This record gives sequence, C-alpha cells and structure tokens, in this order.
Amino acid sequence: MNITNNFLPISKNDLLNRGIEQLDFIIITGDAYVDHPSFGTAIIGRVLEHEGFTVGIIPQPDWKDVNSFKILGKPKYAFLVNSGNIDSMVNHYTAAKKKRHDDLYSPGGKSGYRPDRALIVYANKLKEAFKDVPIILGGIEASLRRFAHYDYWSDKVRRSILLDSKADLLIYGMGEKTVVEIANLFKYGMKIEHMRNIRGTVYATNTLDEVSNFLEVPSFEEVCESKKSYADAFKIQYFEQDSINGKTLVQKHDNRFIVQNSPQYPLSPEEMDVVYNLPYARNYHPIYENQGGIPAINEVKFSITSHRGCFGSCSFCALTFHQGRVIQNRSQESILKEAKLLTKLSDFKGYIHDVGGPTANFRHRACKKQETLGTCKNKLCLFPGPCKNLIIDHTEYLNMLRKIRELPGVKKVFIRSGIRYDYLIHDKNTAFFEDLCKHHISGQLKVAPEHISPKVLKQMGKPNRDVYEKFVDKYFLINKKLNKKQYLVPYLMSSHPGSDLGAAIELAEYIKKMGYTPEQVQDFYPTPGSLSTTMYYTGINPITNEKVYVPKAQHEKNMQRALLQFTKEENYNLVKEALIKAHREDLIGFGKDCLIPPRLIRKNKSHHGGVKKSSDKPNNNNNININDKAKFNDKVNSSKEKSTINSSKEHKNSGNKRINNNNKSTKNKIHKNKK
Repeated sequence: MNITNNFLPISKNDLLNRGIEQLDFIIITGDAYVDHPSFGTAIIGRVLEHEGFTVGIIPQPDWKDVNSFKILGKPKYAFLVNSGNIDSMVNHYTAAKKKRHDDLYSPGGKSGYRPDRALIVYANKLKEAFKDVPIILGGIEASLRRFAHYDYWSDKVRRSILLDSKADLLIYGMGEKTVVEIANLFKYGMKIEHMRNIRGTVYATNTLDEVSNFLEVPSFEEVCESKKSYADAFKIQYFEQDSINGKTLVQKHDNRFIVQNSPQYPLSPEEMDVVYNLPYARNYHPIYENQGGIPAINEVKFSITSHRGCFGSCSFCALTFHQGRVIQNRSQESILKEAKLLTKLSDFKGYIHDVGGPTANFRHRACKKQETLGTCKNKLCLFPGPCKNLIIDHTEYLNMLRKIRELPGVKKVFIRSGIRYDYLIHDKNTAFFEDLCKHHISGQLKVAPEHISPKVLKQMGKPNRDVYEKFVDKYFLINKKLNKKQYLVPYLMSSHPGSDLGAAIELAEYIKKMGYTPEQVQDFYPTPGSLSTTMYYTGINPITNEKVYVPKAQHEKNMQRALLQFTKEENYNLVKEALIKAHREDLIGFGKDCLIPPRLIRKNKSHHGGVKKSSDKPNNNNNININDKAKFNDKVNSSKEKSTINSSKEHKNSGNKRINNNNKSTKNKIHKNKK
C-alpha cells in the first residue's frame, strides 16, 4: 500500500505523457475527480488499471457541449458512466424539492457542474459523440433505477434507466468483480450484445428465448396502472437481492424486456484488501486547487473504510439494493497498513476521523447461515428484535481499534460512521461500549432512533423506544463511571410513511420531556430503491400488504417537521395549527406538558442582533447531557406512564442508514455510496 502522485489521465497531454494512443476504458462521472478509495470512480479506475487496462476519466463534462465528451478520444472497449457518489437528483434537490445551492463533490462546493438525471444526459450525449461505442452504466443512480421505479421529483413511475439512457449494459451493486469480468470479455473479443450471463448486470432484450429460470416482475405498464402491482413488483425485487439464492428477474416494458441477472458474489476479505491496497493519490486532482478544492475530501481524507454492507435493513435506506445485507470486510492487516499510511501524510494531525462503513459496528456477517444459505427473505436480523442466530460480538472490531490507537503518531481514533445502538445494547460484553465512550467519541455520540411512535417504528423497521432508552441509560452510566461529560445527539425523522399528526405530536411530547430541541431533523426523502419509497407511492407495505398512512401534502410535512422543533419561534404558527387540527389543544398553554403558549412570545435578541443561536451556548438543550441523567430518566419514566396519543385511529402497519440519499452528514454521503 502506497500513495501515488500519478492521477489517471484526464487530458490529451496526460495520454501523451504516458505514451497511450487509445484508452481501453473512459469513465464519465458527475463528480469532480478525487483519487481516493471513498470515491467509486477512483476505485473502478484503479481496479481496471491493476488488471492491466488503460483508463481515463472525464469528470463533470459540459453536458451542453458534445466536444466535452471527446477530449480523451474514442475508447477501445467502452465508456463507463456514473453520476457520482450521490444520486444526481438527491444532490440537486432537498426533500421539499427545493434546489440546493451547494455541491460538496464539485469545485469550491458550488452547484451547477452536473445535470439533473446525469446518467441519462451523459449516455445520450455519448451516443451523439460516438454512435458505435458501448456504454455501461454504474453507481448508485443506476443501481436504484434498474427497474421501473417511482420518481419523487416528477411524481410518476419512470421506465428502467437502461431504456431512457439507451445504454448497452447496467452494473448494479458494488462493481469491482463485475467490471473486471466485463473488461476481460472485451479483451477476449466478445461483443457487448453477447454479454448476457454476467452476475450483477442488467440488460435489455427483445426476446426471452435465451433466458431461463427467471421470475417475472409485473410489467412497466402494470405498475403504472396499479399501485398494488407496483408493490408486488418491489416485493419480488426485494426478495431476490441475495447472491446465493437470488434469481434472474424479468420486467416487460412495452415490446422489450429488462433482464436482471443474479447479484454478484460479495468480495472476500482478500479481494477487499486488494482494492484498498491499490495506490491512490488520496486527494483531489490539482486542477481544482485554484477553485477552492473539493470539499467532499475533507471528511474522508483521514477516514478508513473497514467494511461494506448493512444487515440493519432500515426501510428508508436503499443499501439493500446497492451494497446489500451481507457484510464484506477487510482484514485487520490491511486496515492497519492504511492507518500507518495516514500518519505519514504531511497534513495529518494525529486524528483518524473514522474506522467503519455504512454501520461502524457491523464488522462481520450477521450469522453463520449467510455463508452457505444467503440472507433470509422473510426475516430481518434486528427487527422487531435480534434474531436468535445473530452473532452479537464487538471483540474483533475492538481489538482492531486498540491496535490503531497504539500506532505511533495517532492521538485519537473517532467513530463517526454510525453505531447501531440496538445491536450494541444486546452485547453482554460491555468492553466495546466502555472503550467507545472512553476513546472514540469527540464529546458527543450521534445515534438514530428516528422516531418513538410504535406505528412509525414498525414501518421503519426500527426497534421500539424502550431499546433506545436502555441504550441511553447505559451510555449515561458508563460516562458517569468514566467521569466524562459527553452528549447524545439523536437523529429524528419526520413524515415517514405511517406517521400522521398524532405520531408527530407523540414524538414532540417525548422531545419535550427529554428537555432538548434537536438541531437536525430530517424529512423522509422518497428516493428510488427503498421499501419506504414504495410505501410512500403506493400506500401499501409491500412485504405485509397492509395499508399505510402516508403524509404527502407539503403543508402536512411542514407541520410534522415543525412539531419536532416546536421551540423555534418561526415554527409557532405551524405547530399551533397542527395541534388544533389533531384536537390536541391541551398542549397549548403554560402547563409543564404544553408544547407552546397560547400566543407567540418572542425570545430575547442576542448581542449580534438576531435570535440567539444554539452555538451561543455549549449545550443549549440540543443534546442529552450526562449530568442530567437522573432528570432524563425521571422524564422517560413519566412519558412511559402517561399516554399522549389522542389523535385519530392508528394505522397498524408493518414495515434501512438512510441512503445515502437523505444524508445525515457529508461523511455518510461519501461512505454509503461508493460505487
């Protein structure tokens, strides 16, 4: 493992300097070029280079100018196209469909360097530039749109992106094995139209004569006409995402067929080590220096990816459709080598920002059964409680973290990629929990209970709130034992399927009893590929076939969000309206349980002329303070004893780290969507 100063070619001069007349593959990407193993473009480029192929990159081409796609000439084999680490539509728009003003994957963090629906735009432009060169789609945007899918931004069902882009092949999931297999088939002389049996790929065809042992998914026409058919189609797709037992799937679109081959096999630890041991520059390309660099590198430059995949299976996360439920992990030796490498970087200050993956404390497969039989179709590992076969053990992860902490030059190792508290709390060995609080938290720990209403948690696939409260109690106890003043920052979500105003009010009351106002509240974002998005569109939980209440009107979403931050002056009118609408006027007044007073009472202005910001005080009740443990527990117990729901009839429904796509933080954006 070493650092290279040689970026992959991005210009004709680079080709001349390397003596390359024609590249084998050219990668088109919606991100700026960052040569770091947290970026899918860099990984795919380096893997192909390692296999002996020449690779060039055209980062963020001008989609209005066809010549921008010709700067590296015509590739010998194919164009590989991705929209970047983040879905281009999520990158551009908030959950309220408002245009974002920044783009952390672009020069200077400015937006405007990539188009909406980047894959479709890029692929069609390539067809204009080179009519006879194969185009292969990959990355998160391709993975989540390989079948007919609900598109939140246009509020309709769209065709498979393979048809709209006119591409020749689509790689879904983590693509190293698949792209190497394709590259070798090109090398041996096979035409792309004959590449029909490659795992982890999707193709379009006019006939099913050569397709056998497949499951047919309701057609594009059917899922457009019937929401029940859409839910049925998703259920089939959801159940066939395992490399061991996943079958070939077919979905008819008019007179054509979309064929998805079985998922690619996970990388072994040895194969993962090869990928991450390759030489990377570990920085953005020098061409961006005068433009302010690429902000996305900041959170991952001193972070280490230890594994991929997540068996948490939260309904709102599309990881099941992209990285999968099976954990793929690197060896400790490879991770330690990378940690040593980081200490040699000139700007390393002694702090490793993260050692983790989609979920930091999932370092191995959920159970032994997965090794031979694959993942369960009708059962989740952690919901509604831990499966009896689930291996709950932090020993190996803890051992690795201790080794990294002992390296010369390392002052502290943080864990920022997310801890599953509902996994940690069931570990009878408290050694990792104690080390986590003692060594790996920078003053506060972020966890994601998401909600506390049973009917909402059921649809989210998250445990009941008593599991979270046990975790909170244990966290306080350990910190008190360590004599540490540390905080908890809970992530909460509004407007998820299953959440009506009554559920939002129930959560607001819980927040009131805890005595803090969350700084960050996330609106549910219906992105393609997730179970929750299917519920949002159809009003049906496709796994259980139960009907689900869905808040769709933007005004109701605004009310639900405002309720979770009811102390904010600007939210007063929305909160009051919501309480009146839900017949909860008992929460309007000056009582200890009331959320708001009868009329708006303006806060004192701060010295800088505005409403006092949370940053003016270290705590400001935004976090749960370790010193308030007794007060916290009293309030939790009180909330348990008193029922707070007086709203309309509950919808009893059954229902993954949000994809990336809603993005709890820049860090999560980068780590969850590498390909």
